[in-house]
Amino acid sequence: MTRPFSTLAATLLMIGAGTVFAASSVDLTVKGLITPSACTPMLSQGGMADYGKIAAKDLQENQATPLPTTTFQLSVNCEAATLFALNGVDNRAGSASSPGDDSYGLGFINETERLGDFLIVLTNYRADNQPVSKLASRDNGATWIENSEDAIWMRSRLTAFGNNAGGNWAPIAIMTLNSDLTIHPSIAAASGLTLTQEQPIDGSATLELRYL
Repeated sequence: MTRPFSTLAATLLMIGAGTVFAASSVDLTVKGLITPSACTPMLSQGGMADYGKIAAKDLQENQATPLPTTTFQLSVNCEAATLFALNGVDNRAGSASSPGDDSYGLGFINETERLGDFLIVLTNYRADNQPVSKLASRDNGATWIENSEDAIWMRSRLTAFGNNAGGNWAPIAIMTLNSDLTIHPSIAAASGLTLTQEQPIDGSATLELRYL
């Protein structure tokens, strides 16, 4: 039996319409890699630096008042040698009183006044009990540079540990990492703060471990 022309034409129109729709589509790809070896980061003292009560009259009026440093022991323990990096996330984003990406905030007063900030520095680091170099990446791990011993851990950069044995600085697979992690907090100039009642120092950062 011969197919009626109207039915054949409708079929051709549907095929043509499908081609037009395909040109306006976009693909979604879900990718990743499941690693058989997990790593666990830990901080001594439960990751808590408590400065107690500080009298407002002891704060400097026109410049920041530094508080004593606190040093934690940071460890990362992996089930097997693993490539990883660390990323610092400011949980009080926008409250750092210093400009730039160097510091992490200590919270707000009245939702607008920046109370202060703190810096993070990693020192005395060893990987599997061997000396390594501290590295930093500005492009999410695509390239790495060597950092000095006293370099600040900037919140916009990954930090890792490795060497340049392959000609370029790059992280190495590590099973156990041990490092000192020192914070350097300071309170902003008192002249810009409303200190008529008790104000909590409310700094918080998350140290993320990223598998490479």
